[in-house]
Amino acid sequence: MTHDEQYGRTRQADVASADLEPLAAQVISMLCERQTVSAAGARQVAVDYLVRACVAPAGFDPVQVLDELRGFRLTLDAVIDLYIPQAAEMLGDLWKSSDLDFAGVTVGALRLQVLLGEAAVTVERTGIAREVALQALVVVPEGEQHFLGACVLAAQLRRLGCEVAVSISETRRQITTRVICDQPDMVLISCARIAALESVSRTVKKIKSSVERVPVLALGGPLRGNADGIRDQTGVDLVTNTATDVVGFCTKRKKALSGR
Repeated sequence: MTHDEQYGRTRQADVASADLEPLAAQVISMLCERQTVSAAGARQVAVDYLVRACVAPAGFDPVQVLDELRGFRLTLDAVIDLYIPQAAEMLGDLWKSSDLDFAGVTVGALRLQVLLGEAAVTVERTGIAREVALQALVVVPEGEQHFLGACVLAAQLRRLGCEVAVSISETRRQITTRVICDQPDMVLISCARIAALESVSRTVKKIKSSVERVPVLALGGPLRGNADGIRDQTGVDLVTNTATDVVGFCTKRKKALSGR
């Protein structure tokens, strides 16, 4: 081999390497980006997989999807509490950006609902659920449409040892009748719109005036606003999106009342 031939091959390798460097950097950057963790604590690569599974034209097998999510080393708690809500939020973002039509969002949300049910049942089968200690009623008022979030909350409460009933789009009278008959320890109302707070306030007043033992009344959901102001306006005991906050508040109040 001549010196020129050797030099030529070296130059070709150098050129090829130089051409690959930007591509490699782009791939590494993309992989790093997809491995990033959101503000809520979810790994983006797992959220991306879940969204793709929910909108895929092929059939949806919740057991298989759950197994795949476990392959990302996710616990059932994380799937229920974090990844399903994050996937739902991403579906909404895709619709807002016109990258997914309404039908696609609807199908995706229904599949997340099915997955949530499978995950919740699996938790119960594996014995993670605790002994029932508190009774809870989760309410999605008339006019509200964020049903998946309420079901996630119900699953969280069950894992915390609560027996949970869910009221969706029932009238104020129907909700009050439930409270009178079932006597739950807590009522958790989910709300997304400031405009609905007046209706929530009337529901709270109706419950308080209709029962002798008033349950803990909590308000949460996609609603955004000043928590103290919302609490004062509606008459609830607390405003929070954390199930443990409500269970802790209820447990403390129950102990305080029993010690009288």
